[in-house]
Amino acid sequence: MQAKAFEFFSEYGLTAQTRALAEACGVSQRLLYSAFPNKAALINAVYEAEIAGPFKAVWFVQLRDRKVPLADRLNDFYREYYDTILTRRWLRLFIYASLAEVEIAPTYIAAIIRTLLLTIVEEAAFDNGLEMPADPAVAQEIGWVLHGNISHLAIRRHVYGDGTSVAVRDVIPMHVDAFLKIVPTVLAPSADRPK
Repeated sequence: MQAKAFEFFSEYGLTAQTRALAEACGVSQRLLYSAFPNKAALINAVYEAEIAGPFKAVWFVQLRDRKVPLADRLNDFYREYYDTILTRRWLRLFIYASLAEVEIAPTYIAAIIRTLLLTIVEEAAFDNGLEMPADPAVAQEIGWVLHGNISHLAIRRHVYGDGTSVAVRDVIPMHVDAFLKIVPTVLAPSADRPK
């Protein structure tokens, strides 16, 4: 029942009626409420199982493994992240949750993505012998340059239906290379930046 509920929400959004959800799951509304006492509990289960659940903590360890070249770490991570997280179902749930103003997106960003962004920028700064920005918000914005591009790639492919012939495995390195080229410029002290 839980898997059907998640699939239903990914297709119809989190504001869909529980009566329609129960019907789609092939159960009574009463049985649905015996499994989830209220819609908030169901939405929390969606977050835990479908949004945050697939993220692998080992990815942080791999991103910090300085024995591996940074470009390889980022390419490996984003290829796996794309295949594991940025699926059609995950994106639809995430976007529907955002549109319904459910706290799923802000919670995921606060719990996982901020740490991911800071990790990526820390590794890029170290790789270039540069300091991290004093303001963590600035570091996060730098990290969004790469993460936002990869996320939008998935949105283009899974939501917009962009049927380009260029394989995702070939596009991700383009974004990683572009990010690594701009890092020295955006992390350089302001006095050293080109005018």
